[in-house]
Amino acid sequence: MEEKQTSPIHKISRIISEFFSPLVSLFLFFIYKSTQEYSLKESITYFLPILLIIIVPVIAWLIWNVKTGRYTNMDVSNRVQRKTFYIFAAITVIVYLLFHYIKNGSIDFLMLFILILLFALQISNFFIKSSMHTSFNVFVAALFYSSNWKMGLVWLGIATIVGITRVILKRHTVKEVFMGAGIAFLISFLYLYCNIHFHP
Repeated sequence: MEEKQTSPIHKISRIISEFFSPLVSLFLFFIYKSTQEYSLKESITYFLPILLIIIVPVIAWLIWNVKTGRYTNMDVSNRVQRKTFYIFAAITVIVYLLFHYIKNGSIDFLMLFILILLFALQISNFFIKSSMHTSFNVFVAALFYSSNWKMGLVWLGIATIVGITRVILKRHTVKEVFMGAGIAFLISFLYLYCNIHFHP
């Protein structure tokens, strides 16, 4: 599906798409959240387990599967290949949720909704290859919105741009981008509603 392109618009789209990948966007939000709400020690205590249990294993999984030829690229653009990626990513999040619950006696609300988003995308993948880049950036916009509505709107704009780049790069069709955005809007609405009413 991906084609080699040399035009400026494709080069810019590739840079934007690669920079605002799901893991990078979540990482940037966690940095923002840490600087706004936690001390340095609290930030390290909160973020280090996420880094070691979720982010590092997922990156290693992607690199290993690309090198062995199981995945075409780091984006996992192939719909069939995505099945194992969603399963692995969900397992890492479940392991983290168990770790957090055992350590703190509570469920990490944010990571629970990331798990729900992964399940929703996995179910969607049986019917249509929803844009994971678009979906996660829309959800990150909701995360920012819960802390700072202006940042949330800015990130929603970024999510829109990312969705456009996915179409330009021929990684997704317009329908797949809208499906990814639609799933994320639904999960984001539930997250914001629950965050306001049940998790102040």
